This record gives sequence, C-alpha cells and structure tokens, in this order.
Amino acid sequence: MATQAARLLRKLDGLFAVYKPPGVHWKLVRDSIETNLLKAVNSSPPPAPQFQVQFQLLSSGETSTSKELTVTATRLPVLADHPLVTGQQCHKIRVGVGHRLDAFSSGVLVLGLGNGNAALESLYRSHVTRAYTLEGELGMATDDFTHTGRVIERTTYEHVNQDKLERVLAVIQGANQKALITYSGLDLRSQEAYELAVKGMLRPQDKSPPILTGLRCLRFKPPHFTLEVQCVNETQLYLRKLLHEVGLELRTTAVCTKVRRTRDGPFKMEDALTHNHWTADDIIPAVIHFRRTTRKIRKNDFYKQAVSQLDSTTQVQGQSKTSTAHLENVTKEEGGSCTNFIQKCLPIVSSEVIWWIS
Repeated sequence: MATQAARLLRKLDGLFAVYKPPGVHWKLVRDSIETNLLKAVNSSPPPAPQFQVQFQLLSSGETSTSKELTVTATRLPVLADHPLVTGQQCHKIRVGVGHRLDAFSSGVLVLGLGNGNAALESLYRSHVTRAYTLEGELGMATDDFTHTGRVIERTTYEHVNQDKLERVLAVIQGANQKALITYSGLDLRSQEAYELAVKGMLRPQDKSPPILTGLRCLRFKPPHFTLEVQCVNETQLYLRKLLHEVGLELRTTAVCTKVRRTRDGPFKMEDALTHNHWTADDIIPAVIHFRRTTRKIRKNDFYKQAVSQLDSTTQVQGQSKTSTAHLENVTKEEGGSCTNFIQKCLPIVSSEVIWWIS
C-alpha cells in the first residue's frame, strides 16, 4: 500500500508556471520551490509501523533448577522502518527550469517536476513565441543598456514623438519578418508557406538568431515609453539592446528600465504563481491544470522527431538510388573488369553498394 508521501510525489509530475520577481536569480526561485516541496512531502505522516512476532523460551518454575520450558510469543516493532532509523522520506525533488530569466528581468518562469522535465526540453525545441513588456527611457545610454548601469552618454529627446517611434518599430519588424521567412525553411511559392504566413504560424525550423514576430508601442510619454514584443530564441540582453538600437534610430539614446515576460508559449501571466503560493497545496492544482497542455507538448515533439527521422531516411535512400544508377551507367560505358570499375567509382559509392555489385 502506497504511503501518503508516495501519493503526494506522484501528483508532483508535470509543468507549471511561477512569477519571478525582479532582482531575484532564477536559481533562488528553483531552490525555494524545491525546499517547500520537500518540507511538504517529509511532513506527511509516516507509514504505520510493522511488527514481528518473536518466540521466547521461559522456564516454568520459579527456581533455576526446573527443567520444564514454556514458549511465549511476543509482538515487537520492526525498528528498521522507524523514522529515526530511515531518516527523511524524500531527499531530492528535481525541479527543472525552462526558458530562464536573468536577475534584472521578471515575469513568467515555467518549471517542471518529475517527467515534466522531459516536456520542458520538448517545449524548448518547439520554438514557441514568448511575449515581453519592455519599459524604456530616452536621453541616456549606459554600458549594460539598463538604467542602473554606468552612464556613458546623455542626449536630447525633444524631437522624438510617437509617430517617429512607430515608424522605427515598423522598419525593425519588417526586417525580422524577412529573417523569419528565411529561417523557416519553407518554399515561399508553396501553399503551406502561404497558409502559415496568413495564420502567423511561421517559425524557424533550426537554430536561428533572435527573431521578433511582433513589435508595437503600448505607451509613449517622453522620456518614458513601453513596448510589447513577441519573439523567438531571444535573450533578455538582446531585448535590452533592442531598446538601445531603437534610441539610436530615433537620433537619441535609450535605456531599458524593466523587462517583464508576460507569456511563455501556452503559459500566461494569470497562470503564474506568486511567491506566497510556492507551496505544494497551490503547485499541485497548477500541475493538474496544465496536464493536458503537457501531453500536447510531448505529442507534438514526438511527431516532429518522427517526421524528421522519416525525411532523413528518405534522403539517404534517394542518395543511394542515385549512386546505384550512376554506377550502372559507368559499368555499361567502361565494359571493363569489375575490379577496375570499383577502383574508379570508389569515391562515390558506399561499401554496401560495392558488395552488392560484386
């Protein structure tokens, strides 16, 4: 019969999202959640103690000279399973971290428990888009593109208005759309590329540089402004540098004052658990809520890997057929011995094909 701690561990299996506050490293978030879960599991009632029956021989008389013995059954606890002997019921709970956030940034951070760590890798390979809210300030440039860095330049910004800012954003988004089409690996003249472009579902197939899929201005009140960014394969340093480049395009300078992730794939801000809810009682319902999403992520990744393997197999078979046809043509033209023929064609044929011909 499973113990209460084992039943609790089975529930801690899947994906969930938390809100990482600014100024806190993601490792501290992970360690805090792991500590809270370990406390919850180890505070569960221990299993019922087991007993063993021990038979003891006792003399029947009051004096030691009596030769008659009696057998007495005694019920004793098994100390090998005692909590003071075995120690804690659980010593380690693996908490995996998805797309990480640096200490300066805040927002949605996806974590995995148990088999959910494999789903985290599938989520990383799926090239899902993530949404950010960036807050910037005009008129200043620093060495790390943040408002807390060392100031290296101050500029004027009175000539900047919202129309100029939106034009610059449109140019940047257009350049990123071209890069997205290039790295998508699709034929632009195909029906598949057209349908994906209409639905906004174009994604890079392999590793690619950071690409912006959406960029717009939410608020502009000089010197402060707020942008909403949707991107793929980004880093928080790239996003801070983006604001710096926007400032240069506006003939001024800009720094980043806040980076907040509002969405990571299917995980949104309203689904993220705040610091007060990093407990087992709140994490278990969150894992159950995203269980269906976790299964979809695994299924899509398995399908993509199967298609990739099928494409690679088809490509190898096509190359083998091409090499075989080339060898047959060369044989007819040469009309020589098989040994000379193999020596001439050795650089372009595999060992299996040579054996088949001989």
